[in-house]
Amino acid sequence: MEADRELMETYLEELCQMLSRLPMQPLLEILRLLRDARQNNRRIYIFGNGGSAATASHMACDFGKNTVQPDRARFQVIALTDNMPTITAYANDEGYENIFSEPILSLGNAGDLAIAISGSGNSLNVLKGVQAARQIGMTTIGLTGFAGGKLKDLVDVCLVAPSNRIEQVEDAHMIIDHLLTLALRA
Repeated sequence: MEADRELMETYLEELCQMLSRLPMQPLLEILRLLRDARQNNRRIYIFGNGGSAATASHMACDFGKNTVQPDRARFQVIALTDNMPTITAYANDEGYENIFSEPILSLGNAGDLAIAISGSGNSLNVLKGVQAARQIGMTTIGLTGFAGGKLKDLVDVCLVAPSNRIEQVEDAHMIIDHLLTLALRA
């Protein structure tokens, strides 16, 4: 029991230290891009794998519902992770690496916003989704961790959670979601 307590306390201490190093400039730039998308009726597409897929869905819910204000436009936000028939159809017929790029090419327009979430920054389907978004003139945002992976240099704005623990990277991405939601609702 004492070893469990020590493990958990250490994790929380490390998490707090990592969050204190979270870079503010990319976070503020992402907030600016989101406000611009809302003001200009641009769609926002969010995607990622595994835990990042869950974060994408959570983020779409938060932006879509928890930012509604009577005096402001509503966000037009879609989590590409929420349609399993589409994901499995593309995975089966076009390859798993295309599950995000194909819907982006079908739905996206120049000026829309793509938010790609990848703990490692190296998920091929996420990278291809970003490439497709760039191809049609969308603005791209990346949320990643570790050293940023390939995603860091592929997007217009990247926020790298400064941790090498996937759990803490995913924690940071959820906190980023909630920080943005709070600011967008204010």
